[in-house]
Amino acid sequence: MRLVSSKLWLGTAAAVCVVAAAATAVAWSSQQRSEQVAHAITGGNPTHGPDLLRRYGCGGCHTIPGVPGADGQVGPPLAGLLHRVYIGGVAINSADNLVQWIVAPQQLSPNSVMPATGISEAEARDVAAYLYSR
Repeated sequence: MRLVSSKLWLGTAAAVCVVAAAATAVAWSSQQRSEQVAHAITGGNPTHGPDLLRRYGCGGCHTIPGVPGADGQVGPPLAGLLHRVYIGGVAINSADNLVQWIVAPQQLSPNSVMPATGISEAEARDVAAYLYSR
């Protein structure tokens, strides 16, 4: 009986490992596809996004998925940005508008409380790519 129970346990453990590995592979390839699409839309490199978001202090105001410590409650959470209709409530959601919003939000909304951080357009494209990939 002990041998059967041991084999059953090993078989179950192996099945769980296979399922976990498959789920990880699917999630990884899905994230990779999201990053490729975001790169194509923005011309930016999404892998640079988290460092730039930290450097410019974006997480002080926004909750940003995948950026440790980015749990701000002042501005809206930035998850699912690609699927929103508007940026900042004022501009149609497009890559160019998002980049402009990140660089100089007051150009799109003069009364916006979002600050101009000094981020360059190239860096904003990387941030936009990252946000569109999440």
